[in-house]
Amino acid sequence: MADNQRVQVPKVKLGSQGLEVSKLGFGCMGLSGVYNSPVAEEDGILIIKEAFNKGITFFDTADVYGAHSNEILVGKALKQLPREKVQLATKFGIAGINADGMIVRGTPEYARSCCEASLTRLGVDYIDLYYQHRIDTSVPIEETISELKKLVEEGKIKYIGLSEASVDTIRRAHAVHPITALQIEWSLWTRDVEEEIIPVCRELGIGIVPYSPLGRGFFAGKAVVESLPADSFLVSHPRFLGENLNKNKIIYDRIETLARKHHCSPAQLALAWVLEQGDDVVPIPGTTKIKNLDDNIGSVRVKLTAEDLKEISDAVPIEEVAGSRTYGNMVKSSWNFANTPPKESKV
Repeated sequence: MADNQRVQVPKVKLGSQGLEVSKLGFGCMGLSGVYNSPVAEEDGILIIKEAFNKGITFFDTADVYGAHSNEILVGKALKQLPREKVQLATKFGIAGINADGMIVRGTPEYARSCCEASLTRLGVDYIDLYYQHRIDTSVPIEETISELKKLVEEGKIKYIGLSEASVDTIRRAHAVHPITALQIEWSLWTRDVEEEIIPVCRELGIGIVPYSPLGRGFFAGKAVVESLPADSFLVSHPRFLGENLNKNKIIYDRIETLARKHHCSPAQLALAWVLEQGDDVVPIPGTTKIKNLDDNIGSVRVKLTAEDLKEISDAVPIEEVAGSRTYGNMVKSSWNFANTPPKESKV
């Protein structure tokens, strides 16, 4: 897959409320650490600009990433891009971490204060898509969404999204104000959302934004063909540990074989599988390297038939994936708040 600069990244409607984005987005979280050491500011700005110049217009950040530094970085990059051609998404709701895990807040006052702070850090007048990052089950979702609705009416945000929400929460939120997108983990080795979450999103006209579409880099070769950085949170992630990793390497080998059949990289095949799940699906892989960015963009050219999709799915039987997708209570670290959803009650 050479000549990735010539790849045309198509535009699609995300949800049924009018938001149009590039079919492939860019997750900015990793620029501020987590998977690797944080990149230098000028390098982070460069890769965001490079992504835009190659057709990616949908950029995802959050107030919690890098303890606000990621939004500041994205904001500086935006100053060098045409704002009207960029779809900017950010998130609120994770207030920190304590001995029990994430501190999640969803009060109307907190939502408004976070939005105002994000607008300032990003240096913009409006946010295209504003997500509630995690659901605060101590606050009725109706109260949170009502405040976000006011922010839409004031022009501070254009569209409302949810992240890691249950079916019941999605329905209740959507009844207050149309939800444009749901951000959720979805990849070849994380497919539990397919049973209930994806169908309800499609019933309600809500777009789907898969994060970690490459299995937190697994299908790009992390820990399989390249070693993990010592400061990466992946060194303690269940699926990258000891015997679990050894078992999962068998899955990687299958995808690598299929990638050769399709004349692409394993990462491109895994990402193409996600892209082909529907026109309403917009994955947001992230990277700190231009060559990986080019590889991700090249996935747009990988065309898969229904038979291909089944063959790829069958190569990653969910029951064979070793290790949970999240830390649970196993690890309490600075990485945890950005990567582990709390258990949400369905009340």
